[in-house]
Amino acid sequence: MPLPAQHPRPRWWTELMLIGFVYAAYSAGRLLARGDVATAVDHGLAILRAEKTLFLNAEHPLNRLFTETPVIGIPADFAYATLHYLVTPAILVWLFRRHPARYRAARTWLMLSTLLGLIGFTLMPTCPPRLLDATHGFVDTMAQYSAYGWWGGEASAPRGLGGMTNQYAAMPSLHVGWALWCGVMLWQHGRTPLMKALGVAYPLLTTVVVMGTANHYFLDAVAGAAVMGVGALLAPGAMRLTDRLKARFGQRTAPVTAPVVGGGCETSAGERIPGQRTSSAGADDSTQAAAR
Repeated sequence: MPLPAQHPRPRWWTELMLIGFVYAAYSAGRLLARGDVATAVDHGLAILRAEKTLFLNAEHPLNRLFTETPVIGIPADFAYATLHYLVTPAILVWLFRRHPARYRAARTWLMLSTLLGLIGFTLMPTCPPRLLDATHGFVDTMAQYSAYGWWGGEASAPRGLGGMTNQYAAMPSLHVGWALWCGVMLWQHGRTPLMKALGVAYPLLTTVVVMGTANHYFLDAVAGAAVMGVGALLAPGAMRLTDRLKARFGQRTAPVTAPVVGGGCETSAGERIPGQRTSSAGADDSTQAAAR
């Protein structure tokens, strides 16, 4: 998405508070949107059937590869548990410092898409492949390799904190959505071939990881990309609306300037406004006149 370069870099502390507020609202919303487990399972199975019909079922072979090959599965689990929360903030900081004129549009795009994803979690709670019955052929690699990391058997949350996450927020995959956003930023603003290559590789790698670890279906990844596309379309309008609101609010709260004393009226020679101090020049003139 071409991002307009019309606004200077905002203050870092206001951005930190804004991003923190949006992420807290997103996390709280995920918890409130858990939905019914049976409904989430039905949605997961419906997605699996649709993928088989469309010959898109890449999750099974990838999950078998990750399950049977620890040298692939363990790094993939670490990637799933960490990169989502490290790379995205790092890209935001990089844009803020190196490309301040592009930062506001990029941040607005990311936040809008995240909120759209929350709506998706609410409307369509979805059981990820790893939580389906074992007869469906998926293995939870996070649980299988939990001895190598800080997580337990409940997604990527630290042991004992699984109850604080919504494990049925699989549709859309914001792991893929955020990775796509990072990839676009690296491709657009990276100045070296390596950064542009990472911009292509990172979202592709994330898509493979979320399927191989049985955390998402392929259609979850497609939905994550679609959410980012809608967010990109809405971001310019959202910024224009914000600018209009700021302008209107700024006009209403503009400071009132003090009126000019005398209301623009002139005084006659030698007349003073009550309380007015005489100038030193006026005092000198009076002294000279008295001397003459």
